[in-house]
Amino acid sequence: MAEGSFSIGDEVAISATVRRRVTDDRVSVSIPSYGFPHSIVDRTSKVKKGQPMELTGNVTYIDGEWVTVNLGVPVTVNADTLRLVTAYKPPTRKAPLVDKPT
Repeated sequence: MAEGSFSIGDEVAISATVRRRVTDDRVSVSIPSYGFPHSIVDRTSKVKKGQPMELTGNVTYIDGEWVTVNLGVPVTVNADTLRLVTAYKPPTRKAPLVDKPT
């Protein structure tokens, strides 16, 4: 994705690769452009080493080409590794914020 195509609150997806199964309910994954291993809870699937996995989260901070995504913990990655799932739409008001003059 191009720089500036994300805004705060957008739901994005990151394609990660499974490194190994840590316990019966946790999996260690490798996220592109993120220099640390990341562990997630995965009780249902039986993924194997090397399989791709998609992680979704909300954008919390944007700094140029770097985007921070909340995956339970904040993860800062390059904007090119993200895919937009749902753009943020602020809530709309049904009634005006101020009362009518009497």
